Amino acid sequence: MSLIIAGERSGVGKTTVTLTLLASLCRRGGVVQSFKVGPDYIDPMFHQHVTGRACRNLDPVLTSEAYVKECFARHSQGSEYTLVEGVMGLFDGIGNRESGIGNGEEIDQCLTDFASTAHIARLLDLPVVLVIDCSRLSGSVAAIAHGYSSFDSRIKIAGIVLNRVGSDRHLSLLKDSLKALQLPILGVLRRQDNIAIPDRHLGLVPTAELPELDAVISRLADLGDTCFDWQNLLPLLQPKSLPHPPHPPHPPHPPHPPIPPVKIAIARDRAFNFYYQDNLDLLQQLGAELVFWSPLADELPKNVQGMYFGGGFPEVFAQQLTENTSARNAIKTAIFAGIPTIAECGGLMYLCEQIIDFEGKPWPMVGVLPTSAVMDKRLTLGYRRAVALSDSLLVPKGSNIYGHEFHRSRLISTSHQPLFATYRYDCDENMGYEGWALPVNVHASYIHVHWGASVEIPQRFIQQCLNNS
Repeated sequence: MSLIIAGERSGVGKTTVTLTLLASLCRRGGVVQSFKVGPDYIDPMFHQHVTGRACRNLDPVLTSEAYVKECFARHSQGSEYTLVEGVMGLFDGIGNRESGIGNGEEIDQCLTDFASTAHIARLLDLPVVLVIDCSRLSGSVAAIAHGYSSFDSRIKIAGIVLNRVGSDRHLSLLKDSLKALQLPILGVLRRQDNIAIPDRHLGLVPTAELPELDAVISRLADLGDTCFDWQNLLPLLQPKSLPHPPHPPHPPHPPHPPIPPVKIAIARDRAFNFYYQDNLDLLQQLGAELVFWSPLADELPKNVQGMYFGGGFPEVFAQQLTENTSARNAIKTAIFAGIPTIAECGGLMYLCEQIIDFEGKPWPMVGVLPTSAVMDKRLTLGYRRAVALSDSLLVPKGSNIYGHEFHRSRLISTSHQPLFATYRYDCDENMGYEGWALPVNVHASYIHVHWGASVEIPQRFIQQCLNNS
């Protein structure tokens, strides 16, 4: 079977433990498939760098419970080991209303830990390895382990990993305290073993910006070879056979893909790299030819029929984006010529007149949207329910989409014809109006959307690209 790596809270070292396991497993020569609970983009980049396989997000808010199960079953096939990295603490989720939110799925009961690691463990019937930060405790570790293992009888704790252990004496105290619980200790990482990965204002620095990353991964593999109880871990990591649902959320191939395929330019470089692999897969399955290019260094590809600018860190590379004047001008010309264009979060910032960085310096951008993006210390974070206020490039008027916001910038002005009225996911609290749909062939929004359970979104985009050809 597969394993979920969970933490007793955020910051206990889940990602380090997960990457250490992945690196060591890959060194053994196995085919390893990883998954990440929640909407995160950056942790999956590290997974993919280690395994060579795209990490898949498991998020019932952005997709659905059915899609989570189908996605896990499909991508686990053919792998020798499967590993799921959790999100936050094991039971940290969001409220969910009995009336049923989640892209049309009816929810049997109100779950206070909806979309948590525990929710995914129950949904997929997977055992959990609990990572505990031991840097500031000794005997209390037993109370923590006992609480987590007994809180929900539906969750099977397969064992624990003791992280940031200070000394042999410290480890002895921890083991003595845990004896009565009979919970296997599946790994011990010493405090001096911690291998730091740089971070900044939205989490870890992405893999493309870390030239020494391969050396770090090699050190993690060395650590993993010695710090885990592989005799007990390996049997847990082998994937169990999971049947595919009788009606997958989307067809594997479109009935009549366009010939020739629709040519879509995907901005992917150090500035723009927040994409769900499932979204890109869907575009290809629906008949798109994806042309990857860099707004930092390249010319806009010729004869494209659509453009997609994902999120990322355009503020970090604002000078380089500004200096590539030919790309900015070509994008502006293409948009005003009617080329359908998706711009999410960092992509939206790039289409503005300028980005004003953390030091207050303005950098000219594409200039399609008559506003500026200003970097701010305030973090905007959370799931959103967004109601379309009019027909747009991706969604018809009145439709609901479910997405996620995660940014430290704000726009100095809002659109007179916004895309969405937005609400918190778990209640009707209004979060304001959001998004730009002018010109009409643009979908520019801070809200990141996963299309896994909403195949009509990429279908609509592909059709708009064909209509404009």
